[in-house]
Amino acid sequence: MDREKVTIICRCNDVTLEDILKAIESGIDDFELLRKKLKIGFGPCQGRGCLVIAGRLFARKTGRNLGEIISNYTFRPPLVPIPVKYFTRGGEK
Repeated sequence: MDREKVTIICRCNDVTLEDILKAIESGIDDFELLRKKLKIGFGPCQGRGCLVIAGRLFARKTGRNLGEIISNYTFRPPLVPIPVKYFTRGGEK
């Protein structure tokens, strides 16, 4: 695979556009199953960077409504990453 032509969808888990399309073409017709198989949204960002993109791809390929696909997902706090130093003794404020 030529790295210049690879489109990364989930940076946390290195899931590519090709990975998602192959999974859908193999018969995965449930977004939650797709997420679990490819670990989309399971990284440090908890899906903030990839969930909607993957949902759009899934909706487009399956003919489903994006709103229905991602309506069950919420982003968990913290909304902004917090440096570890704030959780240790003597951390700066």
